[in-house]
Amino acid sequence: MTGVLLAIEGIDGSGKGTQAARLAGAARAAGRSVASFSFPRYDDNPFSRAIGAYLNGELGALDEVHPQLSALLYACDRLHARPELLAALEATELVVCDRYVASNLAHQGAKLEGEERERFVEWLEEVEFGEFALPRPDLVVLLDAPATLARELVGRKGARAYTTLEADIHERDTEHGDASREIYLELARREGWRVVAAADEHGGPRGVDAIAAEVWAAVEPLLERRA
Repeated sequence: MTGVLLAIEGIDGSGKGTQAARLAGAARAAGRSVASFSFPRYDDNPFSRAIGAYLNGELGALDEVHPQLSALLYACDRLHARPELLAALEATELVVCDRYVASNLAHQGAKLEGEERERFVEWLEEVEFGEFALPRPDLVVLLDAPATLARELVGRKGARAYTTLEADIHERDTEHGDASREIYLELARREGWRVVAAADEHGGPRGVDAIAAEVWAAVEPLLERRA
């Protein structure tokens, strides 16, 4: 029996890395075996190196790189990790992904509108889940943050290995953040994802512990059923 595949998604600055780590810790504390992945891998594979160049603006401005081309870089980075991902699903009870296929759909689909966006989503799902045969997640948790709050939190991030910029080309484009959130919410409604608010009722950041408890409450029943 394979483990539970869980993807944590959200726009830049929504707290994905923090909550992925908290979830893995909670699962281990409950006696579960866990493997963690963060996409892109940034492990010096040729695709992650190209993603770093793209996010640094070396391949062109955000609106100059066609979404199908940039999406393929992210998809191939996951394809490169596929053997390790499948092995982890066989060996552990829970595999936590900080970003997965939905990040590609949202961030690259944000460059398109209307029917073009729908065609892109269908094409990319065919690539990642069809041609590349990546496993579909058992659950996607969307950390939903208003773009204004997310941009503020991005500004608090420390240095990152893949970029020398304070904000990469996705993070510094305000319209991109709004459009990405819109796609995430559309996909969440369509696919039945678990949406967890990352902002409080005043629009400020919600407590990390409260978010972590809600995420764990969504994941724990899946682990119980799989046991």
